[in-house]
Parts: sequence; structure tokens; C-alpha cells
Amino acid sequence: MNENQNMTSLSLSELAAAIEETIRLNFDRPIWMRAEISELRENSNGHCYMELIEKDENSDNLLAKVKATCWASVYRSLKPYFENATGQTFRAGLKVLLSVTVEFHPVYGLSLTVRDIEPTFTIGEMAARRMQIIRRLEADGIADMNKQIPLPRLVQRLAVVSSPTAAGYGDFCDQLKNNSGKFVFYTRLFPALMQGEQAESSIIAALEKIFRHAELFDAVVIIRGGGATTDLSCFDSYELAVNCAQFPLPIITGIGHQRDVSILDLVAHSSLKTPTAVAEFLIDRLQEAENLVKYAASDIYSFSKNYLDASLREINEKKLLIRQVLRNSLMRKQNEINRRISRLKTAVRMKLLREQNRLTLMEKSIETHSPAFMLKYGYSFTTLHGKKILSVHEVKPGDRVQTYLHDGSFESELI
Repeated sequence: MNENQNMTSLSLSELAAAIEETIRLNFDRPIWMRAEISELRENSNGHCYMELIEKDENSDNLLAKVKATCWASVYRSLKPYFENATGQTFRAGLKVLLSVTVEFHPVYGLSLTVRDIEPTFTIGEMAARRMQIIRRLEADGIADMNKQIPLPRLVQRLAVVSSPTAAGYGDFCDQLKNNSGKFVFYTRLFPALMQGEQAESSIIAALEKIFRHAELFDAVVIIRGGGATTDLSCFDSYELAVNCAQFPLPIITGIGHQRDVSILDLVAHSSLKTPTAVAEFLIDRLQEAENLVKYAASDIYSFSKNYLDASLREINEKKLLIRQVLRNSLMRKQNEINRRISRLKTAVRMKLLREQNRLTLMEKSIETHSPAFMLKYGYSFTTLHGKKILSVHEVKPGDRVQTYLHDGSFESELI
């Protein structure tokens, strides 16, 4: 106890003053410092208040934390300089390289004042983070899953993820509606925030709603337009990329990246620069389908016409052949009939001739047996009252009879 009483001691204010003096002597000029912005707040005067941290890369444990201030006189130029250089909003969650002055106040403690920023450091950090996410997606085997889903030839039923007030969404709908091909598109908006810290979760929520009615749509369109070009970090999110890569419908993006391609663009089925470019893509696809139908119809018409022409020629050839065959057959039949008629005529003529000869013979036979023929040879016959007398018993004296000779007749009376 007595030993402790003899020890040299400092009051809190003396210790604070010593720390202040040490820092003033060792950090008498601005230094460049690497850190992550964990909190960021802008007040109405234009000042920016930040909380800077450092985490262990392996365990993610917090290694250090300090407050920093960027006064309005510096912040009003530092912020647009950073955002124009990186294409990112100056926000919490970024890793930055800052030029700071170190100060220690006995009452308020350690503080940093931001003097400058080096955007290329953040760009490098962002690129490294992007590469990590891409490699992770590839390792998970899902980087190309959405690209492997066949995009229908006719993409007309569209689930659109966008902000309803975005100019790009209006331009997209107008271009689809007023297309020169008069194609009809059916769109349904699933509203979502397209920039800011809540954009990632908002887009994922919209995709979950679409998923419940996936059978009603041909594709999903994620478009952004009319907002700040710096608020694009949400499209480099691993969680959003996972949701899009594994989505059961093809996803088409038009989120306005002019400088680079986002991770969402990489995993989407098709990626275009702007909402109007997406509309043109869809219209052109329908136009190509219509042209294919026209070409197919023309080919079918030509094929059908050629087939019909060939069939008609074949039919005409067969008609001519049939006519020739029929003509030849008829000629053969006619010749056969003529031959049969000729034979029949000959047979009839021979029959008639034979019958005529027979009749002649009969006539001669009749003639030789007729009374007239007998009269020529000195014969005669007598009739009584017109009846031929065949016996003397048929007459009596006093009867007048008529006697016929070959050259006449005479009458006599029996006595």
C-alpha cells in the first residue's frame, strides 16, 4: 500500500493532455487511411458525419472504430468528385481511402477530419468485391442458369420490375405500345425501389411476387431509368444475383449502366443498356418471328403451288394416258365387234343363202307337185260345184262338171 502511494500518477486531464500532445507531435499533417464507412449522416448545414471501422477479413470481427467529420466546405466537392469517379453513391458500406487529420480532445476524445478521398482505391475494392461475387456464383454453379432458359420466340407477357414513377418505365411502355409493327404486349408492373439501400430487398420482394404467378408470364424485365447514375450498387449484390440466376423465367435487364456491366447483367438471360433498348429488343424479336411466319407461309405457298402444279401435270398426263388406253381399248373392242358383226353378217348371209336354196328347192318341189305343173304334162282335173272329183261315184248323169287343162278349162254335162 505504501509502495503504491509513492508511485507517480497522472490525473485524467493530464493523461488526456499527454495523449493530445503525442498525437499533435506525431500526426502533425494529414495522413492517408483505409477504412470502411459503417455509418454516414448528412446534416442540414451540409456537414457529413461518419463512423469508420475496420474488420478482420477472416472472422469479420471488429478491429477498430472511430468517428470522422467532413465539413461542408470540403464535403460539397468531395462527394460529387467521388461519385463521378466511381459511379457509386457515397454511402455506408463502402471501403474508402481518406486523407484525414487526427485530433484528440480531452473531453470529446479521438476524432478524424476528412480532407480528401482517393476514388481509385474504392474502385479497386469494388472490383475485387465484384470478382469475389462472380467467382462465388460460378463456384455455386448458378452463374449461367438463367441464360440456359429458352427465351420464347413470342415474348409478349411481361412482368416488369421498376419504379412506377421512373421516366424509363414510361418510355418502355410507350415504345411497346406504339411500335410500328402493331404488336400487342401485355405488361404488369411489380413496383420496386431501383436505387438506394433498400433497392436490393425491394427488387427481391418483387421477384418473389412474380414467382407465385410465373405461369402467367413469358419473361421478367428489370428496368431502371431517370434516376441518379451513381445509385447502381444494388445491382452488384450477391443475394440479388442469386435470386435472378435461379429464377424460372428468363430475365431481361435494362438498368442504364453506361460505364460497366453489373453482376445482375452478367447473370441475366439478356442484358441491354436502357429500358428503350429492351423495348426495341422485344419488338425486333416479334418482328423476326413475324418475318419467319411470312417466310414460312411463302415457302408453304410455293411448295403447295409446285406440288399442285406437279400433281395437275401428273393428273393430266394420266388423263391422256387413260384416254389413250381407253381409245386403244375401245378400238380393240370396236374391231372385235366389227369382226364379230362381219362374221355374223357372213353367217347370216350364208344362213339366208342356205335357206334361200332350201326355199328354192322347196318351191321347185312344190311346183312339181302342184296341179298346174301336172297339167303341163297332159294331166287334167274336174270339179263339180267347185270341188275336185276324185271318184266316178261322186257324179251322176246330168251333172255339169268343169274340166281344167294346162291352157284353159271347159264345161261338160254327163250323160
